[in-house]
Amino acid sequence: MWPLKTIIIFLLCFSPSRQQFPRLCATQEALRAKECCPAWEGDGSACGASSGRGFCRDVEVSDQPDGPQYPFSGLDDREKWPLVFYNRTCQCAGNFMGFNCGDCKFGYFGQNCNERRESLRRNIFHLSRSERIRFVSYLNLAKQTVSADYVVATGTYLEMGNGSNPMFSNVSVYDVFVWMHYYVSRNALLGGPGNVWTDVDFAHWAPAFLPWHRVYLLHWEHEIRKLSGDTSFTIPYWDWRDARECAVCTDELMGGRSPQDPDLISPGSVFSSWRVLCSQATDYNDRGVLCDARAEGPLRRNPGNHNRNLVERLPTSAEVEFTLSLPDYDTGAMDRSANMSFRNTLEGFGDPRTGLGSSPRLGMHAALHVFMNGSMSSVQGSANDPIFLLHHAYVDSLYEQWLRRHRPSPSQYPGSNAPIGHNAEYHMAPFMPLHRNREYFISSKDLGYEYSNLLGATCAGKYPFMNLTEHFEVCLDLQVLLKVKLY
Repeated sequence: MWPLKTIIIFLLCFSPSRQQFPRLCATQEALRAKECCPAWEGDGSACGASSGRGFCRDVEVSDQPDGPQYPFSGLDDREKWPLVFYNRTCQCAGNFMGFNCGDCKFGYFGQNCNERRESLRRNIFHLSRSERIRFVSYLNLAKQTVSADYVVATGTYLEMGNGSNPMFSNVSVYDVFVWMHYYVSRNALLGGPGNVWTDVDFAHWAPAFLPWHRVYLLHWEHEIRKLSGDTSFTIPYWDWRDARECAVCTDELMGGRSPQDPDLISPGSVFSSWRVLCSQATDYNDRGVLCDARAEGPLRRNPGNHNRNLVERLPTSAEVEFTLSLPDYDTGAMDRSANMSFRNTLEGFGDPRTGLGSSPRLGMHAALHVFMNGSMSSVQGSANDPIFLLHHAYVDSLYEQWLRRHRPSPSQYPGSNAPIGHNAEYHMAPFMPLHRNREYFISSKDLGYEYSNLLGATCAGKYPFMNLTEHFEVCLDLQVLLKVKLY
């Protein structure tokens, strides 16, 4: 048995991650060749080709037209992702996945990725005390562990001399995800200080909002499993319907309010020592640069002391139900003006009482971000706050409820004329390995996970003698013990 100190040192030095940019592809040679096909360590061949895991191939991108919101071409590195950086990547076979085909597709496990397993995401308030402590410790471990597999870009491809001068930085496993959310939502740099285009976002304000964040959470969940060795780990969710305060803002969970400064986290919480990055969008725009991935100060949060003219209160159960009742995934221009759009209403730009777009007040998903009144209230820097994960897990559960209730055909997801980055066949920036938006317009069951709040009705139907308020976990245990599928 290894001593704890040895295990911690091992994790800090060799923790894997699977977002972008792969360290092996951040070299001058790889960038100038525009090829990201690293060897799989299992056999030493590119993409594990010798073992049949995958092969190196040309990247194919969609030629379908984008909407009018972004009127430029060839100015942003995210356009037709990932062609600015790479035009050849690993294409994995079967159930294999990863930048070198060394991982398994979501929902599959084992050395040969042939073990199908379904994971359960649970309400954070249904976790035991030890499970809550473990969750917080995993978050902090990810924040303190430098990613061994990935680095983040601190300059554009042009600034890198078209690959001749790589500009990348090391960050922690947690901060790789912070950077990803910044990078996908940042303004487009058009050249020179202050010359930016603000009406662009490759993961928000349009149809890919829900699929993109679904992939983001799946990758994040996978990284915590690899980092901790806990293959049963899942992200818990916070059901914020009808909440009057931040129930997860306690020192046991996401950190209470500091008695010395209401904008800071209580010193009794591990999160009080966290430092944020990529949170100063105005400064980056003024200088016409990317975030340099340096620490920028403490995590900030002052829940409830927000702009009441922008957000009246947290969403109600009635507003959630109205949103779920909308039959059309997206409508019209498929942006923040979309009327009677499930996506736009859930994202927070459609009125959750009428469905009308361009609402002067923000609702649903966006309301929670504003309510937190701090690091989480800036789109580009919001992932610095760990509440982001609990929040988006619940938003994803609402997306899943809608998919099950309405059973949309694949054609409901737009193939063309959505804002740039959001068409069905577009690869999600900045993920490596590559994912297309349409691939995640499917049930969570097909991706290997379920939500405990969606098991309630089936538990009640299967075990009508139970009081689910008191015995919900027993129902879940019965599902496991009896190997009963409740859906």
